Amino acid sequence: VSRSAKARQAALQGLRLALSSKTLSEFLLERRLTLTDSLEKCLKKGKGEEQALAGTVLTLLCLQMGSGPEGEEVFRSLKPLLVSVLTDSTASPGARQSCATALGMCCYIAAADLE
Repeated sequence: VSRSAKARQAALQGLRLALSSKTLSEFLLERRLTLTDSLEKCLKKGKGEEQALAGTVLTLLCLQMGSGPEGEEVFRSLKPLLVSVLTDSTASPGARQSCATALGMCCYIAAADLE
């Protein structure tokens, strides 16, 4: 993960574009842990635009992974961070909105327990 916020944002924008234009499930299956780890860092340490992009990429990742155990695993590992950004009153409105959308979509697609 690059130390430059600009570089991370550019990478997230590239991922957003790729995930929204192609079905990459097989490719993502092998790399989901790396992707999840990177998104976690962006949500934890990033600010504003970076967090918003990370939420969007996570939503697209959940859509691509589907409702199987892999999608569930990705969602379960990042759910606490999504809730954390969503409830952080100092986070940017865009980041909070993106995390709310990610939480709702991933919950709909990949949450195992009905609660």
